[in-house]
Amino acid sequence: MLFRRLLIRLLTMAVTLFGVAVIVFVLIRVAPGDPIAMMLPPGATEADIERLKALYGLDKSLVEQFFIWLSGVVHGDFGTSISLRQDVLSLVLGRLPATLELSVVALFMALMIGVPLAILGTRERGTAVEAGIDVANGAALSIPDFLWGLILILLFGVLVPVFDISGRVSPQLDLPFTTQFYLAESILRLRFDLTRDLIGHMLMPALALALPLAAIISHLLKHSLKEVMDLDYVVLARVKGFSETQVILREALKNAALPTLTLVGVQFTFLIGGTVIVERLFSYEGLGNMAIDAVINRDLPLIQGIVLVFALLFVLINLAVEMTYALLNPRLRHG
Repeated sequence: MLFRRLLIRLLTMAVTLFGVAVIVFVLIRVAPGDPIAMMLPPGATEADIERLKALYGLDKSLVEQFFIWLSGVVHGDFGTSISLRQDVLSLVLGRLPATLELSVVALFMALMIGVPLAILGTRERGTAVEAGIDVANGAALSIPDFLWGLILILLFGVLVPVFDISGRVSPQLDLPFTTQFYLAESILRLRFDLTRDLIGHMLMPALALALPLAAIISHLLKHSLKEVMDLDYVVLARVKGFSETQVILREALKNAALPTLTLVGVQFTFLIGGTVIVERLFSYEGLGNMAIDAVINRDLPLIQGIVLVFALLFVLINLAVEMTYALLNPRLRHG
């Protein structure tokens, strides 16, 4: 059963990625602007223009360009960046770890905020505490992540400058890293001075991304907990003398967490997409920041590579969530 589901999902992923490739390839070429014109200095001749078009394959028909690019992607060649004159895949893989680390930290912060609020709201259901949590969730959901970023910059970068709000790491530090996963590598190397600096730079953008997701987690988990609090096994736990907190943590939480797990996985993909603007706000050196530069410079190969990598991340995360849910849910596992 699981193998069949996995096979179907892999086929769906292939179709989805092909569709994304077609859409992004066509859209960025029909959009206004000429990337070749942006590269040439004033006074360039027609021969210079034709030479550059031939160099980047822009002198061929749209269909030819697409299949040439797609053939290269299948073999690991995403082309050459027009603005940076470097291999697209190397550029994307160089920035991707920063975005992944930021997203994982933001997800961890969202769970650390949302889950306790849901448990507290369930424990204090029907009281002013629950009402206050609902109001806080509503406020957090009504403000998008980029606006949270602006608020945090104003509060902790201007009014009370206590946190780093620009960059990924302090430039004066010695960086003995061999990979781009700076945070993970600093922990493995026991370089906690670098870990503190990295987290200090990551804290504000991660919090901006985490707050809306924390509100979603809190709202859904609290709703799921309420549904199971009157079931027989929970009532039996109360009869045995367990406190309300023990009942929630030991009996209700494990069953109520399954719907939340699915939501967290889906929302995590949106969180990664939200890094595009947040990274720009905090000058964070991730893939989202590079994506905005690529759009500004009309760097077609780089835009295509970034969008395709984002799409691949989305489908892989959704696949992992679906398989995890199937493994944890006995009805699906034995269905």
